[in-house]
Amino acid sequence: MKVAAMSRESALRLVGPLLVGVAALLVWQLLCTAYAVPIYLFPKPTDIWSSFAANLPELMRALSVTLIVTLQAFVLAVVVGTAIAFVFNQSRLVEACLFPYAIILQVTPIVAISPLIIILVKDTRVALTMCAAIVALFPIISNTTLGLRSVDPGLINLFKANKASRLQTLARLRIPSALPYFFAGLRISSGLALIGAVVAEFVAGTGGMGSGLAYEILQAGFQLNIPLMFAALGLITAVGIVLFLVMAGISNAAIGSWHESHAEERGPR
Repeated sequence: MKVAAMSRESALRLVGPLLVGVAALLVWQLLCTAYAVPIYLFPKPTDIWSSFAANLPELMRALSVTLIVTLQAFVLAVVVGTAIAFVFNQSRLVEACLFPYAIILQVTPIVAISPLIIILVKDTRVALTMCAAIVALFPIISNTTLGLRSVDPGLINLFKANKASRLQTLARLRIPSALPYFFAGLRISSGLALIGAVVAEFVAGTGGMGSGLAYEILQAGFQLNIPLMFAALGLITAVGIVLFLVMAGISNAAIGSWHESHAEERGPR
């Protein structure tokens, strides 16, 4: 019974969004055809698909550039953000002194500071990675710090009563308790890394073989090749969805079998 309920739930989560997407594309196609909307204003889905197929090699090459920057920035944000969160957890004074600066990085538009980073860092790829990492950093810091602090006081007292060291408490209590928060930060940060990479590419305006999807969008706009612009934008969206699903899958594999945050998903509705 439980297995059947879980299967229906999984099928609904998969089929439901697909049906909504197909219906939206169908309405889009019919409206553009019925009102004879010019392709340079708003192309039909079939026009976008044709442009995607015709420019597939260029789009895939640009995608590889953007994806490399995104993954490098994401890994950098995870490593640096997790390290900062551990330091904050060990010292309230350090957290009180430095956490406001993490907030400043989060609320400062990357468009405003990326030109300075690109000027100071001579390697364009490194500059793009740094810009994207700055955008993706804050969710890792905030979520991991919150997770390391969100420990049952009774369990803390139990560890103290058993004379557990600070390292043992961190490894066996605080880190397992922080995992749901950490993986939630990963899901947010992965998408922000992609956004940061695209925005940094827009600002840098790099062309040639080292250009990413943002440059393809800019060029398509200059040439009024709107179907190609939509195709590149759709590719960015698809990559963002894949990144989110990968992070969600890793989260489910890591904590889905034991943590109560996933208990409702495992049970029948």
